[in-house]
Amino acid sequence: MSTGYHIAVVGATGAVGTKMIEMLEKTTLPIKKITLLASKRSAGKTLVFKNEPLVIQELTADSFAGVDIALFSAGGGISKQFAPEAVKHGAVVIDNTSHFRMDPNVPLVVPEVNPHALAQHKGIIANPNCSTIQMMVALEPIRQKVGLSRVLVSTYQAVSGAGAQALAELTRESQELLAGKAADELNPEILPAGSDKKHYPIAFNALPQIDVFAEEDYTYEEWKMINETKKIMEDTQIKVAATCVRIPVFSGHSESIYIETKDHASVEEVRQWISEAPGAVLQDDPSQQVYPQALTSVDKTETFVGRIRKDLDVENGLHLWVVSDNLLKGAAWNSVQIAESLHQQGLVHV
Repeated sequence: MSTGYHIAVVGATGAVGTKMIEMLEKTTLPIKKITLLASKRSAGKTLVFKNEPLVIQELTADSFAGVDIALFSAGGGISKQFAPEAVKHGAVVIDNTSHFRMDPNVPLVVPEVNPHALAQHKGIIANPNCSTIQMMVALEPIRQKVGLSRVLVSTYQAVSGAGAQALAELTRESQELLAGKAADELNPEILPAGSDKKHYPIAFNALPQIDVFAEEDYTYEEWKMINETKKIMEDTQIKVAATCVRIPVFSGHSESIYIETKDHASVEEVRQWISEAPGAVLQDDPSQQVYPQALTSVDKTETFVGRIRKDLDVENGLHLWVVSDNLLKGAAWNSVQIAESLHQQGLVHV
């Protein structure tokens, strides 16, 4: 690590932070130094980068001296407080929280879809919601060819998106139910939203609530998908609605997406466009029961698309099934891809 960028990872010990470190090991981005930052509680511990142990440092306002690119994944409050400090020190921030996503001065970027937006950055770039990212990768090749007028998405989201405590809750509840405990004796503490009034079991269940409820009885997760889609596509007129559901899967978000295109497209054409699209993998052969699955998406950086079929009643209606690893393409890998794109476009000054 002698030439290249000095990169900081904020929230290095978290589920996404550790994945960011893994992705940085695989990136083509030139790296000269890695700084791992976390809370005071984690300071002094070590993590490994390319077989080299790195000591985790406590995050402070002065942690970003000499840093070129800072990857943040430590919660919105941390980003709000420390991202501006990183920018003051000359770093470009790639933030994986929701804090800056809808800020009109902050680009919201999926590199396969809108890398041009990076040129407008003022020091901070937002990583979209995990469910939004994979949907954008799947829909962009269709939008480029025939346009989109409407998107209806129902998500089937993995528990890892809610953090390590939620994963532990899923494991504990599953074990207790299998051991004969009644569902009303499970004492859930995290899901569907840690900050909400009630909690429900996730084991052997499906919870139609991710985050807390907001305007019009949509959850914040649903509003994120709606608003982020319009911002990324630079299209305030497109009709978007979402229903977000947490299911008892460890990793890998799945989505059932219905779209209406502006111009006609055959299933064969859509399959061809997706097979040629960057970041997308076509898995679509009903005759052989080939389609994307959450289990087989884990530890892969691509977005998998299948079950492509015409709507039976709407002329320009199409249905798709889209799956991706929410911790990788939905978070860590997309962040590293943004850094790669910044480098390719010459938008980081060292």
